[in-house]
Amino acid sequence: MKHQQRILSDGWFHRAGCATVLTAHASPARRRLLENLLEEAKTAGARVWLLDCDFTTGGPWAGLHEFFSDILSELRESRPDMVAKHDYELVHVLPELQREIRVRNPSLTDLSPPEEKVRNYPADRAFRILHGLIELLDHWKGADERPWVIACDHFDQVSYIGRRFFRELMRRRGERLRLALVAAVSFDSALNLLEALGEERIYRTVQVDLPMEEREHPEADLVSSQIALELDDFAAEDRLRIQIHLPQMIRYARLGQRHDLLSKWYFFGLEVYNTLGLYEDARVYGEKIRTALRGKEGPEYVTVRWAMFLKLMMCYMGLGEAEEAHRLAKEEALGRIHEPEWLSQLCYLMAMLHARYLPERDLAKAEGYLEEGLQALDNTKIPNDRIHFQHAFNRNGLAMVRHFQGRYEEAIEFCRACQEHLDLHLSQDRHRLHRSVLFYNQAQVYVALGNLDKAVEYYSAAMVIDPNYSEYYNERGSVYLRSGRLKEALADYRQAIELSPPYFESFTNLGQCLRQLRSMEEAEEAYSRALDLAPDRVLPWVGRAQSREALGRIEEAIADYDTALVLDPEQWQVVANRGVLHYELRHLSSCLADFERAIELAPGEPDLYHNRAVALDELGRAEEAVRDLHTYLRLKPEAEDRTEALNRLKRLEPKLNAAAAA
Repeated sequence: MKHQQRILSDGWFHRAGCATVLTAHASPARRRLLENLLEEAKTAGARVWLLDCDFTTGGPWAGLHEFFSDILSELRESRPDMVAKHDYELVHVLPELQREIRVRNPSLTDLSPPEEKVRNYPADRAFRILHGLIELLDHWKGADERPWVIACDHFDQVSYIGRRFFRELMRRRGERLRLALVAAVSFDSALNLLEALGEERIYRTVQVDLPMEEREHPEADLVSSQIALELDDFAAEDRLRIQIHLPQMIRYARLGQRHDLLSKWYFFGLEVYNTLGLYEDARVYGEKIRTALRGKEGPEYVTVRWAMFLKLMMCYMGLGEAEEAHRLAKEEALGRIHEPEWLSQLCYLMAMLHARYLPERDLAKAEGYLEEGLQALDNTKIPNDRIHFQHAFNRNGLAMVRHFQGRYEEAIEFCRACQEHLDLHLSQDRHRLHRSVLFYNQAQVYVALGNLDKAVEYYSAAMVIDPNYSEYYNERGSVYLRSGRLKEALADYRQAIELSPPYFESFTNLGQCLRQLRSMEEAEEAYSRALDLAPDRVLPWVGRAQSREALGRIEEAIADYDTALVLDPEQWQVVANRGVLHYELRHLSSCLADFERAIELAPGEPDLYHNRAVALDELGRAEEAVRDLHTYLRLKPEAEDRTEALNRLKRLEPKLNAAAAA
């Protein structure tokens, strides 16, 4: 084991926050090598895990399910409070827990039956779950000083959500928790790890020559086929049981060449993980079904093709890949769908594509699709309650188009008409999620109108129906913030944080509110939480810089402004703020450079010339300072500090005249 000794020779597993990439043939020999490596690390005092991260055999949570299953009993014993706090995250990575854990704060997006799920989760919702799991580990490991070593076999086959988890875990807590990762991949996959983990997180790549071994199927095809049938019978119509056992069901259906069952379970994977917001991984299942259906045009395939298209379309739209969604619609649905109810739904999706998602909005085309969908609905023979709901859903889409057109009052009237239609034709317990969405949509229109009191009223109405939806509190908090109602905003932001796994927007907004309340230390902490979650966002860097500036921590504030400007160098206000801080530290050359850059970016801003004049004056460049002061007074003749500027001119101009005379 020469290569193994080389890996261990410098205590590789003590390099916290780093990954060792192990490349070798995908074979049982590679797994034995990983077991030997981990045994060495364990003997040296590390806690170790060997996870199989192969999506094809373990599904989207491959590896992570195994890891959290292993530590669950310890979590329950040592930190039951953390298990309760992170119940939402745990039931996603360990769906079997749904049999015994009731999530504390489910929203209607979670609870609504499939036919009433009118809201798709945002694509980043799945990432919130990951961040919550990371914070659970952070709180649990606590004072445990042992290094942790996690070896991930088949890391080149890891799901998108799994890859994102390990990248975020190592970035956020790798060093603090003393984590080392071994990512085992085949020879031709090592380069993909740069994207999967981040180049800065890879300590070394080690190539190991292991003998190729023929992969043996544990069962003959006939046995696998029988197991697949037994699993199908065992799962029956129990959706949770199917979700728990889906990877095994797919595996045995594939080994047993039961293509009928394989398509059935691929579709279930597409449906359930699309519904849960794991769009990247749901798409994998969807594309497999799409491949299986290629060339099959008989009437027996019409329903499954439509169902596949509908869910796969949702994946692409959820990921913001509008052009891919448009291509899918052209290839799979447009001109091929004639059943009236499906055609109505297709028209609605196309309207959303053209109104919201495609790079160039075409609101007229979107409206045309909505009208076509409404006409198709008139020709359906479905139950009346479905017709009434689809009618309201369609008109809500038209309300959105009117909003985008700036026809705000019409948008509000369409939403109200939809509410009245539902109230008239359906009982109050039906489509509660959509009723809350209608109130929410009106709130957004009132925000656009600047009628903040009405916006608060309609956000509040939405929250009466759906009291656990975090985003409602976050957005109402922002309306309160704009209205100057800071205490109400503070309460809403804190409730938004309480109701959801962590997401950066809520912490950024909390920081903005606390800074206006002059609670600078708390504001700095909130911004830091936001940056821990999303270090590529500009606003929390700027907000934290301003908080640190107010706390007198000038050099730290400058460092935050520096980072904000790396992310977005075109922010003239940030450049100017940094210039002021350079002046306070008497870094006059840096101060001058900042104001020159700020003026280059915003030549019409008067105050920039006054500030540059001060720096030029103190650098002894009187002529340029005088020129800037005259520019300032010309651009801002009613300036509050006009007297100060005139006094500086009175002091500088005689010196210039004297110098010219001499």
